[in-house]
Amino acid sequence: MRPHFAEYLATFVDVVRAGSFSGAARRRAVTPSAIVRQIDTLEADLGVALLVRSTRALALTDAGQRLHERALRHLDELADTHAEVAAFDGSVSGTLRIACFPTFGKRYVLPVVAALQAEHPALHVELDLTERLADPVIERLDVVIRMGALTDSTLIATRLAPLTRLLVASPAYLARAGTPDDAADLSSHRLIDKLHGADLLGWRDVLGCPAGHGGKGVVTFRSDDFEALRAAAEAGLGVAFLSSWVVGPDVKDGRLIRLRPGGEPWNDGLSGIYVLRALPQPSAKVRALTEALRKSIGSPPIWEP
Repeated sequence: MRPHFAEYLATFVDVVRAGSFSGAARRRAVTPSAIVRQIDTLEADLGVALLVRSTRALALTDAGQRLHERALRHLDELADTHAEVAAFDGSVSGTLRIACFPTFGKRYVLPVVAALQAEHPALHVELDLTERLADPVIERLDVVIRMGALTDSTLIATRLAPLTRLLVASPAYLARAGTPDDAADLSSHRLIDKLHGADLLGWRDVLGCPAGHGGKGVVTFRSDDFEALRAAAEAGLGVAFLSSWVVGPDVKDGRLIRLRPGGEPWNDGLSGIYVLRALPQPSAKVRALTEALRKSIGSPPIWEP
């Protein structure tokens, strides 16, 4: 068995996750040919083919499927052992892997990461900006930042801030269309909603149904990007329903007006913004990130209008 077997296993898992050699190469910041060489070496060591290769896609052989299942467990155990041992050291070093929403990551996580790396030069960071619900166990992430009500009891959560949602529109839009006094008034308004999926922004909590359904407003703009949704509201395209971390600063500056039909009952719950981890004992780098985020966000959060 070659001394770099664990590294080749990790490369193999990345290839399967990405579905291509080029995708794994981008993730590892190497050339596709380097990835191919590692997979070739792994197959030669094991004496079996792991992947069926074609010009269109890669597929796992039966042996590859079995190795992938075992490799995930093996790499998780190695990562857990490394993190647990490193936690005793107390030094903020090594690679810190984070996943969170793109807009939140760019606005609030990246400045904290930059400050941490300036203070701890031995710290390396991989920031996965994604809309999907990343799994810290399967994807070998140190932390995942999630928002809303937590349902996964196997993960350990640290609350960063409450999650407040605001109904907003631009002054120009309200001058044209009028200000809704209650949720029923929104039936005559133009609405802004998330692209892909049903009711991703939680319009049901305001209207009693997803936006544009049951005669409750007309959705005239959709996007899969929070910054685009915020910009659409500022441009006067309609009424948006977005988290305060997205539009709070705009409300503060008067670019958007906060609407409060019915007293915002959708904010009565205990939804929050959380840092989630899989390990009971956080490593020094995870502790440093969590503490820095909480300090940077503040209480009340810096974005709250």
